[in-house]
Amino acid sequence: MSKTNFEFLDALGQIARDKGISVETLLDALANALVAAYKRRPDAAEEAVVTIDPDSGEIRVYGQELDEDGNVIREWDDTPNDFGRIAAQTAKQVILQRIREVERDLKYEEYAGREGDIVTGIVQQTDNRYTLLDLGKVEALLPQAEQVSYERYEHGARLKAYIVEVRKTTKGPQIVVSRSHPGLIKRLFELEVPEISSGAVEIKAAAREPGHRTKIAVWSNDPNVDPVGACVGARGSRVRMVTNELRGERVDVVPYSDDPVELIQSALAPARVREVRLDDESGTATVIVSDYQLSLAIGKEGQNARLAARLTGWRIDIKSETQLAEEESGYAGEEWAEGEWVQNEAGEMVWQPAEGGSAVSATEWAEGADGADEAAADGAPGDAPADADADAGADSSADDSAEAVADDASTAVDPEATIEAAGDGDSEAATSAPESSDDGAQAEEDPA
Repeated sequence: MSKTNFEFLDALGQIARDKGISVETLLDALANALVAAYKRRPDAAEEAVVTIDPDSGEIRVYGQELDEDGNVIREWDDTPNDFGRIAAQTAKQVILQRIREVERDLKYEEYAGREGDIVTGIVQQTDNRYTLLDLGKVEALLPQAEQVSYERYEHGARLKAYIVEVRKTTKGPQIVVSRSHPGLIKRLFELEVPEISSGAVEIKAAAREPGHRTKIAVWSNDPNVDPVGACVGARGSRVRMVTNELRGERVDVVPYSDDPVELIQSALAPARVREVRLDDESGTATVIVSDYQLSLAIGKEGQNARLAARLTGWRIDIKSETQLAEEESGYAGEEWAEGEWVQNEAGEMVWQPAEGGSAVSATEWAEGADGADEAAADGAPGDAPADADADAGADSSADDSAEAVADDASTAVDPEATIEAAGDGDSEAATSAPESSDDGAQAEEDPA
């Protein structure tokens, strides 16, 4: 064994130990590179193979002749005289390249199975597109879409992030991390709550609006362990650590239940729910709360209701007791026209009935509503006067009949007044009456 080959093998072994690469891997890469270097010579054989003795470090090149099927039919030693110098130059380049490739592969294998894990990095660079985190051996990419809107990442600050994806590239593994993923909450609680790490407490569901508020539903597999108390900790110490890492984001911990009603009631905390009505067909849960609890149940800009809906998987409709009473008393049994307000070609809002027909403008709609109200207002009291007029007409007719009877009676009783009227000649009817009366009197006197 020559001194040069001994030093070569010793250096090769040292590199293999430092970089975590096997000596056989380096020798194979070197042999393949030497074949390529040999074929660049003008007198080289078309086919060749390079062997490196792992004990002595001796390098040999064998030219080969192959048949049509690729079988070796002749082989000879074709090692050039100056191949030691060529081997040394090639070995340096090959070993450095192979070391880089192996390091990239090792880094990728280290993080390839860690999607969903949490890592701690140091902020290296920040711009409008992404933030780079130094994880030690590799760098992680925190895209703008995975950042919390109001957070500012200062250079050199330590930051925990959630691994979303690990990509294999020619420059090494690219690790994509997130600060807005709901999984970050679960991993932070695993770090702070031993009961979650041991499996005694389980996070069943989580809903998050990054930077504002998070709700998690926890379940205990041990009847002696309170899941909410374990996550909150003594005087809120455990949940406070999570909140600090999230830079002030509020975290609500609620107990999980297999009963949807109980889960919805817990999810809407801190509001107190009076009643929950479930509609399995539409997946809607109607929640009844006291009047003074309505705003608390809905939350700021509907945040509490949205998070509760995501946490439970139900569409939640929150109503106060007063609203429910008005709907049940005022609108029960009434039919409503179906349609929608749309904008016509002139830019005017019109009501388009669902069953078809001509659209109604807002002005016509208002006039129709006012006309209906006036008709209702006029019709209700107008019925009574009509009846009253009829009654009055009947009374007046009765009065007229009574007066006519009275007149007849007075004519028969007081013939002198009638005779006086007839004598005056004011009425033919009046004169005929006494004449008839006189004739009758005469007819009565003659027989006598």
